[in-house]
Amino acid sequence: MRDYIKRFLIAIIMALCVSLLFLGGKHSEAAGVTNKGENGHWLWPTDGIITDTYGTRLGKHKGIDIAGGMETPIIAVQDGIVEKSYFSDTYGNVVFIKHVNNIVAVYAHLNKRMVHRGQHIKRGQLIGKMGKTGQATGTHLHFEVHNREWRYDKKFAFNPEKLLGSTEVGEVVPVGVARNRALTASSYVRSPKRGNVRNTGPANQYVVRRGDTLSSIALKKKVPVAKIKKMNGLNSDFIVPNQVLILK
Repeated sequence: MRDYIKRFLIAIIMALCVSLLFLGGKHSEAAGVTNKGENGHWLWPTDGIITDTYGTRLGKHKGIDIAGGMETPIIAVQDGIVEKSYFSDTYGNVVFIKHVNNIVAVYAHLNKRMVHRGQHIKRGQLIGKMGKTGQATGTHLHFEVHNREWRYDKKFAFNPEKLLGSTEVGEVVPVGVARNRALTASSYVRSPKRGNVRNTGPANQYVVRRGDTLSSIALKKKVPVAKIKKMNGLNSDFIVPNQVLILK
């Protein structure tokens, strides 16, 4: 009888140990995705306006698009090591950095790459300039994050908002700022009753609204159509809602 009780107690102890191991494994994996790195919060990688978010285009868009002006600085969101820095037919000039917690970040469509493979990168360090290389319809940064490694099928991709903070299309994000939520364009709008000036974003940028044309924008902002097209690298008058145009 004593042997039976002893075996029963041993079995319970072993089961508890196994359960703790599984719980520990799950906790470690969850801890790998956090909005804080070893040196504080993750930074927004560039100045601009959110034009697309994670999971759109029937779930095929695995990153965040931040539109801005040509040559806008791109910085590292956290410390890390450059895994790749090259030209891709799809990503254009692209930099892959393995950051803390084994998170790989992809900085795509750059006009210039300013880092090389194997280079150690510090949080906030300049790594490139914004562009529209590769399969890009306008000047912007396409930013992705992947747990452990980047794969062609993007199996390990997850929403960058888990690191940078929640955001929506049309929100203004300033480079190098760590915060829980992006500034919205509407947050710049102050009540005219209080005598404040209405400002819907950076003075040198314009977010295309539904129904806008280049001619109507040129008339409204007093900037020639030809100049708008030249500054934004447009080959036609075609524009789309939420597209960001540089005006100065």
